[in-house]
Amino acid sequence: MRYLLRDIFRHIYEFLESPVKRSLLFIGILILLALVEFLALGLARRTFVFYTINDGIIAVEDRMLKHSKSREGDIVRYTEETLLGPVSPDLLPLFPRGTKLKSLLFRDGIVYADFSSDAAMPPAEGGRTLDNFRTFYAGMKRNFSYVRDVRFFIDGVSVFTGDIP
Repeated sequence: MRYLLRDIFRHIYEFLESPVKRSLLFIGILILLALVEFLALGLARRTFVFYTINDGIIAVEDRMLKHSKSREGDIVRYTEETLLGPVSPDLLPLFPRGTKLKSLLFRDGIVYADFSSDAAMPPAEGGRTLDNFRTFYAGMKRNFSYVRDVRFFIDGVSVFTGDIP
Protein backbone atom coordinates (compact mmCIF):
# COMPACT_ATOMS: atom_id res chain seq x y z
CA MET A 1 0.00 0.00 0.00
CA ARG A 2 2.84 2.37 0.88
CA TYR A 3 4.51 1.73 -2.48
CA LEU A 4 1.25 2.34 -4.31
CA LEU A 5 0.78 5.77 -2.70
CA ARG A 6 4.43 6.69 -3.33
CA ASP A 7 4.03 5.61 -6.97
CA ILE A 8 0.86 7.72 -7.39
CA PHE A 9 2.52 10.82 -5.90
CA ARG A 10 5.59 10.29 -8.10
CA HIS A 11 3.40 10.22 -11.24
CA ILE A 12 1.55 13.36 -10.11
CA TYR A 13 4.86 15.13 -9.45
CA GLU A 14 6.23 14.13 -12.85
CA PHE A 15 3.03 15.29 -14.54
CA LEU A 16 3.12 18.69 -12.80
CA GLU A 17 6.82 19.23 -13.62
CA SER A 18 5.95 20.05 -17.21
CA PRO A 19 4.74 23.68 -17.56
CA VAL A 20 2.52 22.74 -20.53
CA LYS A 21 0.81 19.92 -18.67
CA ARG A 22 0.43 22.11 -15.57
CA SER A 23 -1.21 24.86 -17.66
CA LEU A 24 -3.56 22.37 -19.29
CA LEU A 25 -4.52 21.01 -15.87
CA PHE A 26 -5.33 24.51 -14.59
CA ILE A 27 -7.36 25.29 -17.72
CA GLY A 28 -9.27 22.03 -17.26
CA ILE A 29 -9.98 22.90 -13.61
CA LEU A 30 -11.27 26.35 -14.62
CA ILE A 31 -13.53 24.85 -17.29
CA LEU A 32 -14.87 22.34 -14.79
CA LEU A 33 -15.56 25.08 -12.21
CA ALA A 34 -17.31 27.23 -14.83
CA LEU A 35 -19.46 24.28 -15.88
CA VAL A 36 -20.42 23.54 -12.27
CA GLU A 37 -21.29 27.21 -11.72
CA PHE A 38 -23.34 27.30 -14.92
CA LEU A 39 -25.32 24.17 -14.08
CA ALA A 40 -25.59 24.27 -10.30
CA LEU A 41 -26.01 27.98 -9.63
CA GLY A 42 -28.50 28.68 -12.41
CA LEU A 43 -26.38 31.27 -14.14
CA ALA A 44 -27.68 30.48 -17.61
CA ARG A 45 -28.26 33.86 -19.12
CA ARG A 46 -30.15 35.09 -22.14
CA THR A 47 -29.27 38.01 -24.37
CA PHE A 48 -31.91 40.68 -24.89
CA VAL A 49 -31.84 43.45 -27.46
CA PHE A 50 -32.83 46.92 -26.32
CA TYR A 51 -33.72 49.77 -28.65
CA THR A 52 -32.98 53.34 -27.76
CA ILE A 53 -33.75 56.34 -29.91
CA ASN A 54 -30.94 58.85 -30.38
CA ASP A 55 -31.55 61.71 -32.83
CA GLY A 56 -33.97 59.56 -34.81
CA ILE A 57 -31.49 56.69 -35.06
CA ILE A 58 -32.29 53.43 -33.32
CA ALA A 59 -29.33 51.95 -31.43
CA VAL A 60 -29.09 48.43 -30.02
CA GLU A 61 -27.76 47.28 -26.65
CA ASP A 62 -27.20 43.64 -25.76
CA ARG A 63 -27.58 42.69 -22.11
CA MET A 64 -27.29 39.38 -20.37
CA LEU A 65 -30.12 38.71 -17.94
CA LYS A 66 -30.65 35.68 -15.77
CA HIS A 67 -33.16 33.37 -17.42
CA SER A 68 -36.41 32.97 -15.50
CA LYS A 69 -38.44 29.79 -15.13
CA SER A 70 -41.48 31.42 -16.74
CA ARG A 71 -42.07 33.43 -19.87
CA GLU A 72 -43.79 36.12 -17.83
CA GLY A 73 -40.70 36.38 -15.61
CA ASP A 74 -38.47 36.92 -18.65
CA ILE A 75 -40.78 39.65 -19.94
CA VAL A 76 -40.84 41.37 -16.54
CA ARG A 77 -37.03 41.36 -16.39
CA TYR A 78 -36.81 42.74 -19.91
CA THR A 79 -39.30 45.50 -19.07
CA GLU A 80 -37.53 46.44 -15.85
CA GLU A 81 -34.19 46.61 -17.64
CA THR A 82 -35.77 48.83 -20.29
CA LEU A 83 -37.09 51.14 -17.57
CA LEU A 84 -33.55 51.47 -16.16
CA GLY A 85 -32.48 52.98 -19.46
CA PRO A 86 -29.44 52.52 -21.66
CA VAL A 87 -25.96 51.83 -20.33
CA SER A 88 -24.33 54.19 -22.83
CA PRO A 89 -24.59 57.86 -21.80
CA ASP A 90 -24.94 58.89 -25.47
CA LEU A 91 -28.29 57.12 -25.86
CA LEU A 92 -31.70 58.37 -24.79
CA PRO A 93 -33.94 56.39 -22.44
CA LEU A 94 -37.34 55.19 -23.64
CA PHE A 95 -39.12 56.15 -20.42
CA PRO A 96 -38.65 59.04 -17.98
CA ARG A 97 -36.58 58.35 -14.89
CA GLY A 98 -38.76 57.17 -12.04
CA THR A 99 -41.20 55.25 -14.25
CA LYS A 100 -42.21 52.04 -12.51
CA LEU A 101 -43.77 48.85 -13.78
CA LYS A 102 -46.87 48.52 -11.61
CA SER A 103 -47.91 45.14 -12.98
CA LEU A 104 -47.36 42.86 -15.93
CA LEU A 105 -49.47 39.94 -17.04
CA PHE A 106 -48.81 37.52 -19.90
CA ARG A 107 -51.83 35.52 -21.04
CA ASP A 108 -52.63 33.80 -24.34
CA GLY A 109 -49.74 35.50 -26.15
CA ILE A 110 -50.72 39.00 -25.01
CA VAL A 111 -48.68 41.13 -22.61
CA TYR A 112 -50.58 43.57 -20.40
CA ALA A 113 -48.12 46.09 -18.98
CA ASP A 114 -49.24 48.75 -16.48
CA PHE A 115 -46.82 51.62 -15.85
CA SER A 116 -46.82 54.45 -13.33
CA SER A 117 -48.05 57.87 -14.42
CA ASP A 118 -44.47 58.98 -15.22
CA ALA A 119 -44.65 56.94 -18.45
CA ALA A 120 -47.14 59.44 -19.93
CA MET A 121 -44.48 62.14 -20.18
CA PRO A 122 -41.50 62.17 -22.55
CA PRO A 123 -38.10 61.67 -20.91
CA ALA A 124 -36.31 64.85 -19.83
CA GLU A 125 -33.35 63.83 -22.00
CA GLY A 126 -35.51 63.97 -25.13
CA GLY A 127 -37.62 61.75 -27.32
CA ARG A 128 -41.34 61.48 -27.95
CA THR A 129 -43.63 59.30 -25.87
CA LEU A 130 -45.43 57.63 -28.80
CA ASP A 131 -42.14 56.84 -30.57
CA ASN A 132 -40.74 55.42 -27.34
CA PHE A 133 -43.76 53.15 -26.88
CA ARG A 134 -43.45 52.05 -30.52
CA THR A 135 -39.79 51.20 -29.96
CA PHE A 136 -40.57 49.27 -26.78
CA TYR A 137 -43.41 47.42 -28.55
CA ALA A 138 -41.08 46.42 -31.42
CA GLY A 139 -38.41 45.29 -28.96
CA MET A 140 -40.91 43.19 -27.04
CA LYS A 141 -42.15 41.49 -30.23
CA ARG A 142 -38.61 40.90 -31.49
CA ASN A 143 -37.21 39.47 -28.25
CA PHE A 144 -40.16 37.22 -27.47
CA SER A 145 -41.43 35.29 -30.48
CA TYR A 146 -44.31 33.95 -28.39
CA VAL A 147 -45.72 37.47 -27.78
CA ARG A 148 -48.52 38.21 -30.25
CA ASP A 149 -49.52 41.61 -28.90
CA VAL A 150 -48.62 44.12 -26.20
CA ARG A 151 -51.19 46.31 -24.47
CA PHE A 152 -50.00 49.29 -22.49
CA PHE A 153 -51.69 50.86 -19.49
CA ILE A 154 -50.75 53.91 -17.44
CA ASP A 155 -52.15 53.86 -13.92
CA GLY A 156 -54.69 51.25 -15.00
CA VAL A 157 -55.96 53.23 -18.01
CA SER A 158 -55.48 51.67 -21.44
CA VAL A 159 -53.33 53.86 -23.66
CA PHE A 160 -52.33 51.68 -26.60
CA THR A 161 -53.97 48.50 -27.88
CA GLY A 162 -52.87 46.38 -30.83
CA ASP A 163 -50.37 47.78 -33.27
CA ILE A 164 -49.39 51.22 -32.11
CA PRO A 165 -50.31 53.78 -34.76
